[in-house]
Amino acid sequence: MAGLLAGLAAHAAEPLVVYSAQKEPSIRPLLDRYTAETGVEVQLLVDQGPVLVERLAAEGENTRADLLLTVDAGNLWLAAERGLLATVDSPTLVARVPANLRDAQGRWFAISRRVRGIVYATARVQPAALSTYAALAGPDWKGRLCLRTSKNVYNQSLIATRIARMGEADAEAMVRGWAANLAAAPLADDTLTAQAVAGGECDAGVVNMYYVARLKRADPALPIAMFWPDQDGAGVHQNIAGMGVARHAKNPDGARALLEWITDVPAQTKLSRLNLEYPVNAQATTDPLLVGFGTFKADDVDLAETGRRQPEAVRLMDRAGWR
Repeated sequence: MAGLLAGLAAHAAEPLVVYSAQKEPSIRPLLDRYTAETGVEVQLLVDQGPVLVERLAAEGENTRADLLLTVDAGNLWLAAERGLLATVDSPTLVARVPANLRDAQGRWFAISRRVRGIVYATARVQPAALSTYAALAGPDWKGRLCLRTSKNVYNQSLIATRIARMGEADAEAMVRGWAANLAAAPLADDTLTAQAVAGGECDAGVVNMYYVARLKRADPALPIAMFWPDQDGAGVHQNIAGMGVARHAKNPDGARALLEWITDVPAQTKLSRLNLEYPVNAQATTDPLLVGFGTFKADDVDLAETGRRQPEAVRLMDRAGWR
């Protein structure tokens, strides 16, 4: 028995390899704490989510990856559907991660939540003038809207869930209205979108909240704020950063242990402060800057829809003229 326990301990202490779509500064401090607490080294290979999914597929049984970390549920859904992620049987993860933020078969789990709301210029827009995503398609917003390019996966996931909630026809009418109301050509990223609102190029835009939080952390006087749309309906769109254990992981037990650790309260609290994202564990503490954005009702649609409907969303945005 002693020999068996020693063997298990040695296996648990093997280095873990994480294929990460999250940039190293956004996750490395947390993984370093895990190493300090457990003695387990965590190695990162960083690239874009779709690139990492293709790499896992190409490597097959020869992969070095124990875990895949991506910043959109659609990428995790795709990896799971392609058979690249293992099923994890963990009552701990099931208890900590809400059902709509994890795969029904246990192949991936959220580790943080990111909410895609409306950023608005506080000097030119009253919150009472805002209500829903669809309202931004109305005539009052002609020439006042900024959007990131439709090629971005966050927008594709947003429209995928809008299709699930509104139906394809209403979602397309909304997107056509957005495209008609643009003050400028679609922008390259959410930071530029928020800065365009702050600078007066437009009055409102659709962004993930942490981009605004980063700008406000650097300059609290910046004249923009977040608004949570659809509070009388399905709720504001949320997406995730999440992880799954690679199907051919060399250390699946160690990978599960890291997943369970990162969803525990101390790690969730640190991750919220590090990345300015919302915890998935309801017992964790949210960063005070995010608390200042106010409470909201989040859409509880199953995030598997973001992967399942993304091709449909891309076709819709293309038809509607959102480039």
